[in-house]
Amino acid sequence: MTSDIWLPYPADEIEGLPEGLDYRYWDGQDDFPADPADCAFYVVPYLKGPKISVRPLAGMTSVRVVQTLSAGTDHVAPALGGLPGGVRLCNAKGVHEASTAELALALVLASLRGIPGFVRGQEREEWRSGFYPALADKSVLIVGHGSIGAAIEDRLAPFECARVVRVARSARTTERGPVHALADLPELLPEADVVILSTPLTPETKGLAGADFLARMKDGALLVNVARGAVVDTKALLAEVERGRITAALDVTDPEPLPAGHPLWHAPGVLISPHVGGSTSAFLPRAKRLLARQLTRFAAGEELDNVVLTTEGGTRPAGAGE
Repeated sequence: MTSDIWLPYPADEIEGLPEGLDYRYWDGQDDFPADPADCAFYVVPYLKGPKISVRPLAGMTSVRVVQTLSAGTDHVAPALGGLPGGVRLCNAKGVHEASTAELALALVLASLRGIPGFVRGQEREEWRSGFYPALADKSVLIVGHGSIGAAIEDRLAPFECARVVRVARSARTTERGPVHALADLPELLPEADVVILSTPLTPETKGLAGADFLARMKDGALLVNVARGAVVDTKALLAEVERGRITAALDVTDPEPLPAGHPLWHAPGVLISPHVGGSTSAFLPRAKRLLARQLTRFAAGEELDNVVLTTEGGTRPAGAGE
């Protein structure tokens, strides 16, 4: 049975890896480190783009696990259809929550308190005093209440929000309170001062924040996207922000990277960060700990963490979770 493990970091830089496995270093280079057919566990290089991420998969006829280092798996899942049945796709739950939640709060606070305008004012030596919106007493709607959405809510707690409303694919009850279903959004959006998108990109959520969604947001509301760019309909968003009816803070865009000359760059009331929610100093130590845990489980024949889908018979992936 094959035992090659493809890692995007040298094995000697990861503490706690089990012995007895053949570790191959590959971080997206042109040449593969070994025959892909001998790979049993493939760790997808981080932030290399979908084209590089899926390039070796066609030859990985013996692979049993595909592990991403991102919370989302939409850049890899479509390429799993030709693999044998039973291949497990695992995401990096536990790696990105803290950093992404930090950025979500930073974008909310920067947008509400007018930080981009202060930066521009400093460059021009202008003293831009006045009254600005606060997060205190605002109603916040979190769309996508998985582990990242929950981490965002944890960080909202000290800010004295009027209320935090949770939405996920299906309704449920948590220790924090009720979670509403996506179907409830039309009733919830008009009451929210801040709407934070942290949902995975799925067929159900692609274009979720479209014209109707945005039109239901109250005048002056802020939309924050730390999910995936395609969750928002860019054309519809531009129509709303150019009218000045709502504002937006976007860590992700569609298209991405945002090309020079795109109208989003200079749209009024829009703050853009370049998809840096998870890429912080906290990433690498947490990613390496995840890999050590997963590979220890793999070597021992134990169940893996964070399995989001398992392939069916080499035809198509199935069983994706929220």
